[in-house]
Amino acid sequence: MYKTLVSAADLLAHLGDPGWRALDCRFSLQAPDAGAAAFAAAHIPGAHHLDLDRDLSGPRSAGSGRHPLPAPAGLAARLGALGLRHADQLVLYDDSAGLFAARGWWLLRALGYRSVAVLDGGLAAWREAGGPLTAEVSAVIARPPEPFAVEWQALGAEDIARGLDDGRLTVIDVRAAERYAGRVEPLDPVAGHVPGARNLPHDRALDGAGRFREPSALRALFTAQLGDTPADRVAFMCGSGVTACHALLAMEVAGLPGGQLYAGSWSEWCRDPTRPVAVGDG
Repeated sequence: MYKTLVSAADLLAHLGDPGWRALDCRFSLQAPDAGAAAFAAAHIPGAHHLDLDRDLSGPRSAGSGRHPLPAPAGLAARLGALGLRHADQLVLYDDSAGLFAARGWWLLRALGYRSVAVLDGGLAAWREAGGPLTAEVSAVIARPPEPFAVEWQALGAEDIARGLDDGRLTVIDVRAAERYAGRVEPLDPVAGHVPGARNLPHDRALDGAGRFREPSALRALFTAQLGDTPADRVAFMCGSGVTACHALLAMEVAGLPGGQLYAGSWSEWCRDPTRPVAVGDG
């Protein structure tokens, strides 16, 4: 049972195993249809595509972030339509160092799937391991959605403001340093960060090949930032609640489970002009 990461070699060894299911999460923020097109052109045999906009996010509203969480029942129905079972080993992958796959990882675990892992190194690692690709449409045996036990356990803007105010939360913004500081903002209408949030860019959890660093190195990375703050008092945010899931996955790999997600993240926070905004390096 893999719960965080799985290597390309291990996935390749189980290729064709009916108990192992691959889910392609490729996506591009700049070209939203690119992920589905790339999947149609070539994917891991047997895989199905989960789209960030259509499957792993819900409808936007005037006050929401760019990628609100989907309705649990809707995502459960989609997974059932793909024939997924709680007993399956699910492996999510992308070609973006796990950024979009980690969003799926967090959501599926919140629905009660436990054998959920991200392909470490993504498609690049798969190709390096000699893994095949196909354009063949994967067969589906649809099943009714399996029961799910919980709604999403994610924080909102009010939780973040209150937690920072009373000191109960440490908030980590995993966007690139220049976006955190407000020097650039390519996606949202306001530049800057939540006052009191710290910055730890997500790519510091990765090595030069786009794989996650060793657990001991990740633990050192996070403890240097957090000290002895318990993981369940740490909230991660990013631009729209996607990349923050990558940091939550890295925390689990480091043996520090229990971190929380600010689902709306900066794209929600900055929609309300009454919320304070900070600029600079912190």
